Amino acid sequence: MATPMSAERFLRALKDEGLRVVEVGDWREHNRNHMGPWGPMHGVMIHHTVTSGTERTVKICYDGWPELPGPLCHGVIAKDGTVHLVGYGRANHAGRGDDDVLRAVIAEKALPPDNEANTDGNRHFYGFECENLGDGEDPWPEAQLAAIAKAAAAVCRFHKWTERSVIGHLEWQPGKVDPRGFTMNAMRERVRDHLK
Repeated sequence: MATPMSAERFLRALKDEGLRVVEVGDWREHNRNHMGPWGPMHGVMIHHTVTSGTERTVKICYDGWPELPGPLCHGVIAKDGTVHLVGYGRANHAGRGDDDVLRAVIAEKALPPDNEANTDGNRHFYGFECENLGDGEDPWPEAQLAAIAKAAAAVCRFHKWTERSVIGHLEWQPGKVDPRGFTMNAMRERVRDHLK
């Protein structure tokens, strides 16, 4: 069980990992904590945004939309590898997912198939939305892939987690396909290399 790190410590962890970070608005206090608890933390979840254009993507992830208010993650990872911090605390990113997957993440074991949506993921996961159309054709520049791995490693390093605490939305919630365009096993290998 891990207590969420402070917003300042989160910022410092990302910068210490060598990431370029942009702070957006009042990101430290921008959250959905009034909707339920945040923590204990168990992992990092990676998404794609189904958007293009960094400015537009960051705005959507900060504001959300009427049916799903923002923030929609903690950090938006742009094509150039910059991490835009849009919220801190409970965020509308993970939704409900599989309790068996959560148990596997906590135990840092191989993930079972996600076939249920019975557990609140917004409570337990840090979330990074990654700018990509998610159509399997929009490229993932190396700078962006490297930043995703560094961001996940920054959180894992702080909590003393391994790469097995990093999952994709598609591994958490039935019917989700994100991130599409790279495999989470390959991303976990990158995270593992950063943590060595």
